[in-house]
Amino acid sequence: MTAPRTAQTITRPFLETGPAVRAVVGSVSSTAALLAERRLHQPTGRRGVRLRFADGTGSRVYRETTVDGEDPREPAVLVVVFRLRAVRGRGHTLFRWESELNTPLFAGFPGFVSKLWLAHDDRDRYRGVYEWDGPERARDYVRALGWVLSLVSEPASVQAVVFAGLHRDEVLQEPDLLADHGAPAWGVLTAVDPPPVT
Repeated sequence: MTAPRTAQTITRPFLETGPAVRAVVGSVSSTAALLAERRLHQPTGRRGVRLRFADGTGSRVYRETTVDGEDPREPAVLVVVFRLRAVRGRGHTLFRWESELNTPLFAGFPGFVSKLWLAHDDRDRYRGVYEWDGPERARDYVRALGWVLSLVSEPASVQAVVFAGLHRDEVLQEPDLLADHGAPAWGVLTAVDPPPVT
């Protein structure tokens, strides 16, 4: 596959309150249907895998969420980054526990395929690494998500980058596919390390 050479970075401003709330409510409703149909899953095979990024930081995967569906016709990799307001120390553990409750805020958006949930890095930033069917759908999601995240995060820390034309799994196998797209370093995967042996 020939990878695109330009990524799209998304920052503020995001959607205004009304449109963002409507989009999130739609996702919550759709997620309820996905759960009823048993189409949402949490595979464990990637738990503990460490993703390293071009800014020198890295984070471990602590959860994965996937939805059953056809292979994406217009695959896109989406990386979202944010720093929670006033969450330090044990607060990170509490956030990881409660974050599963946030699944309805994204899983029901049109085009959602999968998400890797990454723990905070050494700069206290969280990331989500997604696959989406349709780069425009990924952008629509970020515009709504940005409003939600800005309520609990340092607003300027909420950013995202979309890499159109790529599948998440191929990027995990060949991180170099994200190089030379003009993306910010925090969104450029450089290496994938296996989970530690226990």
